[in-house]
Amino acid sequence: MNDYQHLLVEEDGPLLVVSLNRPSVLNALNAEAHGEMAQVFDYFSAQASLRVAILTAVGERAFCVGTDLKSRHEAGADVYPASGFGGISHRYDLYKPVIAAVNGLALGGGVELVLACDCCVASDQAKFGFPETRVGLAAVGGGGIHRLVRKVAHSHAMWLLLTGESIDAAEAARIGLINSAVPAGEVMNTARRWAQAILQGAPIATAATKQVALRSVELPEIEGALKAEYPLLEEMLNSEDALEGSRAFTEKRKPRWTGS
Repeated sequence: MNDYQHLLVEEDGPLLVVSLNRPSVLNALNAEAHGEMAQVFDYFSAQASLRVAILTAVGERAFCVGTDLKSRHEAGADVYPASGFGGISHRYDLYKPVIAAVNGLALGGGVELVLACDCCVASDQAKFGFPETRVGLAAVGGGGIHRLVRKVAHSHAMWLLLTGESIDAAEAARIGLINSAVPAGEVMNTARRWAQAILQGAPIATAATKQVALRSVELPEIEGALKAEYPLLEEMLNSEDALEGSRAFTEKRKPRWTGS
C-alpha cells in the first residue's frame, strides 16, 4: 500500500492512515496526487476489514493548500478523478468514517478535504481559509462553497468565502468548522483515539448512522427525513450484530461484532 509517489499509506488493523506527502509544495495536489488518493479511497471503500480512515499530511507547515496552481496552469484546467478533489469530495456513497487530522495550513482545497471528512481535529497552530477569489477562482472544485454554507452559520461562511482571510484553529472550532484544536503533538493521538472510539460500534450500525445523517440533512422537513428509505438502516435492523449488541448488554460483556 505504499507504492505511491505523493502519499504515505498505513494499515493498522481496521484503521487506514493516509498522509499527503508533498511537503515541498505545502501538500498542494496535482493530477497525479488526486489519482493516487482516488485509488486509496477506492481500496478503503472496498475492503471490509477497514472501518475508519484518518487523512493527514507530512510536515509541520501545511495539511494541504489546495490545488497545485503550477500544475493546473500547465494542464490548462483542473484535473480531478470522478470521485472529486482528493478522490473524496464527490464520493457520496462512502459510509465508513473519515477523520481529518490537520497538522498545519488548510487553504482552499485543503479545507474542502476537511469538509468532505466526518470530523476534524487540528493543531492549535493550524489555519483555515478560502483564498480562491484572490486568484480569480471560486471554491467549487471540491464542493467548498456548497459544504461550508451547510456546515457553519451563513455569516461565517460568507466572510470566509468572500474575504479570502484565514482563521486559526481555535476560531475554526468555535464556529463549528472543526471539532477540536489541540497542541500540535497531540493531533494524531487524538485522531487515533477518536478512531478507536468509533471502532467500539458495530460496523453496520456505524455505516447506517452515516448514511442516515448524510441523506437526511438534504431533506427539507423532518417528516420527510423520518419517512425516507435508508438501505443500510434496514440492513442494520435485520443484522446479527443488532442481536449481538442486545445479548452483550444483557450479559454485561463487550459485544463481538461480525459485521453481519
